[in-house]
Amino acid sequence: MKSCFRFPLALLLLVAAMSVPAETNTRITTATFQWQTSHHGTWQYLQYLPPGYDPAGSKKWPLMLFLHGAGERGSDVHRVAIHGPLHHVQQGQHFPFIIVAPLCPANQLWKNEPLLALLDHLVATHRVDEKRIYLTGLSMGGYGTWNLGIAHPERFAAIAPICGGANMIDVMLGTWDKKSALQQLPIWAFHGAEDEVVPVTESERVVNALKKGGVKNIRLTIYPQTKHDSWKPAYADPGFYEWLLKQSR
Repeated sequence: MKSCFRFPLALLLLVAAMSVPAETNTRITTATFQWQTSHHGTWQYLQYLPPGYDPAGSKKWPLMLFLHGAGERGSDVHRVAIHGPLHHVQQGQHFPFIIVAPLCPANQLWKNEPLLALLDHLVATHRVDEKRIYLTGLSMGGYGTWNLGIAHPERFAAIAPICGGANMIDVMLGTWDKKSALQQLPIWAFHGAEDEVVPVTESERVVNALKKGGVKNIRLTIYPQTKHDSWKPAYADPGFYEWLLKQSR
């Protein structure tokens, strides 16, 4: 007599699966690929050369890289002097360092790769003291200053972000990946207490996170009755430039 007993289909499938060796049953494999990208573009910038600067001379000069805000983006490079150090140059003030202010194209943000390429270009074509390169910027340029300074602290003698902020994952990774260089980087941030565009908490949380990450030479100046124009008192303060010039890698 033939037996009528049959295994359920689900049980048969389970038994079959269990009988296959684990190394041939996995759906996770490894693979590699090679890649290459090519970015290119053209940036305009304004530059200020201090009195006594000689392109053929032996003296090297400190360099300030200034990043403007979102309102100055576009195709008119002269807009980069609306605010910031070059505005003071237009008012007749002189500084003992080179100032370079690039123009960010319309509808774009500051990106590290072209900024680093610009720095390399300036070092190659100007009498730049590489131990005294300073980075500063306002609003969108404050964000750009935080981003570039945290990612590449070894390139700068000091950074000064004004009314900006940063992605906290970038801050955390910076304190891990660039810990030694970042801990040695002097930082002076500025913000207005009544800023309604970029709240002062944006600067506070970055500064506090960097302090927790071991950065000691860092401070935040908050102007109590200032809105989204804290760059005005910051860049008008002679003490700010005196502090910058004292910093060297």
